[in-house]
Amino acid sequence: MDLSVCPENKCTGCMACADICPAGAVTVEDMVLCMEARIDEAQCLHCDLCRKVCQNHQPPALKSPLFWKQGWAEDVCVRAGSSSGGSAAAITSRFIGDGGYVCSCVFRGGKFVFDVASSADKAGAFKGSKYVKSSPAGAYRKVKDLLARGEKVLFIALPCQAAAMKNYCRGCDENLYLVDLVCHGSPSPRVLGSFLKEKGADPEVLKDITFRAVDDYPGGEEIKLVPDGIEDYYTRLFMDAVTYTENCYECRYAAFERVSDLTLGDAWGSDLPVEERKKGISLVLCMTPKGQELLDGAGLFLTDVDIDKVKKINKQLCHPAVKGAGREALLKGIAQGKRFDSMFRKLHPSQYCKDRGKMLLHAAGLYKREGLFRRFRVRIVK
Repeated sequence: MDLSVCPENKCTGCMACADICPAGAVTVEDMVLCMEARIDEAQCLHCDLCRKVCQNHQPPALKSPLFWKQGWAEDVCVRAGSSSGGSAAAITSRFIGDGGYVCSCVFRGGKFVFDVASSADKAGAFKGSKYVKSSPAGAYRKVKDLLARGEKVLFIALPCQAAAMKNYCRGCDENLYLVDLVCHGSPSPRVLGSFLKEKGADPEVLKDITFRAVDDYPGGEEIKLVPDGIEDYYTRLFMDAVTYTENCYECRYAAFERVSDLTLGDAWGSDLPVEERKKGISLVLCMTPKGQELLDGAGLFLTDVDIDKVKKINKQLCHPAVKGAGREALLKGIAQGKRFDSMFRKLHPSQYCKDRGKMLLHAAGLYKREGLFRRFRVRIVK
């Protein structure tokens, strides 16, 4: 008989319960509409460690920001290589330069997983937004082991994952620095897999997946999922809040009070000149002296920001995402193996027809719109 670690539909898929279980009795199942952490009673030792680390049973305290700023990496190459001003990359570089370790998300073996880096080259794989639920499985033990050795560790992740790391390392977190990212919500990896499979892309052989690409990648063979100027359906449904797992619509971390030392995101709503906005501007919320320590000497240009304007657009700083219409039918269809495009057509028939027309015009050389910011693209290994 299997039991659940979390209440129904509350599991974030953070994987901390599976990592901490000494008997390997916990597995986290991707149900497409939700994640579910299950306990195999036959193996369970009844130590209750899974629930003690679970953020649903042991929610970490949230803290109001000490201050908030907007800005970017002063290194023009760092900023140009980032989608949100380069603050995370600049902080990562400084932390590693000071002898610390950084743990964050990478794409590897067809999955978005977590790795630990102690060199700038390896940390380069952390760059970029990930519009899918990633798995920190195994990262908790690695981080705790490093902390036990007296090392400093920076963990950059979604708020729910940062909360899980805080619970996992409770009592030995003096040298743990937490940075969370402003999060819309995150879809099941099975949703992304369905989309890629339909486009003829096998995740297991892809070298990289970029969710906010504007320029072509240097090197590598790129699969163009849609013509230039047409937004793909995976990105569109993500932005419409249709594809997230159930817990995201009741997320306790979608608030101005935060769980980490620093929060980073896009400074949507910034009143800085449009030339700067095109280059990417970071929003920075600092909650603790550790957060201030991360900012000091990181090579960032920071200036004041009207937080009320930013919050009007960054709604995840005020409340969780509002569930998009047709979500249940869409995700149930994907879970049953139905085609991604056909599910979109049922949800948005008029938009689907418009896009088909644009694609025909594009094929005839009569339609091309430059500069669309959100264009989903991948590349494969030659």
